[in-house]
Amino acid sequence: MDIAGLLQRPEGKTLEFKRDLSSPDKVLHTLIAFANTAGGLLVLGIDNGTKHVRGLPDPLQEEERLANLINDRIAPRLIPTIDVIAWRSTQLIVVEVFPSSNRPHHLRNLGPEDGVFVRLGSTNRKADPALIQELRRMAANETFDEAPLPELDSEALDFRAAAESFPGRGHSSRADWQTLRLLAPCGRRLVPTTGGLLLFGRQPESRFPDAWIQCGRFLGTTKAELADTAECRGGLPRSLEAAYAFIQRHTLHGIAIPGLKNAARTSLPLRAARELLVNAVVHADYAQQGAPIRVSLFDDRLEIENPGILLAGLTLDDIRQGVSRLRNRVIGRVFKEMGYIEQWGSGIQRATAECTAAGLPAPDFEERGFRFRVTLRLEPNPTAPLDPTTARIRDLLTAAAAAESGLSTARIAAAIHLTSRAVRTRMSTLVEQGLVTVVGKNPRDPQRRYFWRPR
Repeated sequence: MDIAGLLQRPEGKTLEFKRDLSSPDKVLHTLIAFANTAGGLLVLGIDNGTKHVRGLPDPLQEEERLANLINDRIAPRLIPTIDVIAWRSTQLIVVEVFPSSNRPHHLRNLGPEDGVFVRLGSTNRKADPALIQELRRMAANETFDEAPLPELDSEALDFRAAAESFPGRGHSSRADWQTLRLLAPCGRRLVPTTGGLLLFGRQPESRFPDAWIQCGRFLGTTKAELADTAECRGGLPRSLEAAYAFIQRHTLHGIAIPGLKNAARTSLPLRAARELLVNAVVHADYAQQGAPIRVSLFDDRLEIENPGILLAGLTLDDIRQGVSRLRNRVIGRVFKEMGYIEQWGSGIQRATAECTAAGLPAPDFEERGFRFRVTLRLEPNPTAPLDPTTARIRDLLTAAAAAESGLSTARIAAAIHLTSRAVRTRMSTLVEQGLVTVVGKNPRDPQRRYFWRPR
């Protein structure tokens, strides 16, 4: 186990440090959240926040205690990997939890409705009823939009609108609608599925009041002054097209003159915006209530926010690399037939490529509460130039990283001809700025090492 590598990483969705087992409930919350979400590593013997490596005085006793706590207090049964790891003069416990096929796990004393936790960023959050149901559906390999609605009949769908959505593809019969899972058998009759109603229902919002897109154009960089708004309703394809039209309408146009001819230029890459908007509609959690999908345009950015966190087993790094899992199979399948989706998992990568080609930063992704937000920034992030001494430190640490090692205070001081005290002061500033990470027990640790963090 590469403890030095772990110490360079910030706590997040799949990593947490704990000093010891003095607060067993918090430890169990983390293990449950890891199992219910994307897995992770819990390291005991390290202060969270400061990353001070304290070690454990009796790791074998703590390992047995932890195993008993997991066995007695977590249901269904959870079997993580627990290892005692020696690091320098100390010993740590590393617990590795994998995404569980038996989710949702919960604390026995709180019960299956109040004791379920999920991981959001570096925090554990109690799951709400809608999220608990989604975890159960995932364990059963089901999706929310595949469920039939037996209280409705097939006439709840607008078949004409559905047929017009598939030009040249021949999807016009009820057998086709059943193949696409817009309809599903219920006894001797065909009834709409949840996805069918969301896509082509005559009144989808009567059943799902938040299945629409709210658009707003704000002046400046805050929501203090609203310049324009739109409510995009009437089934997901219509809502998607209306929301995209809103973005187009409010995209600022300028004139670039590369040669003798004028060429229209937009302030944001529209293809990237469209990919991100489609992604939000396909992956929204329509079982959640309280807020629709939101599109917010500011002078400096576009924000698209949908209900629902990442599906269990996925991290932000996964989706950046093109890993995809469908929350809504019916909606995803229909959108692919309609041409909104070219290839599974490629939308975010295409959006990122469009931003790069336009000279803009890659989109930012974050889980906020039980919602997912993507931000497309409309201005390049300025990078402040490094002063000569810091640039020299960067070069030294970058070279050391190539050899998979960091540098001590003494090595840096000798290379840049400063005192060790001056180097410690400068390195403390660089750590605060997020440019450098440090691994060591304390500032006086002779084995303390610095590592450069690329921006």
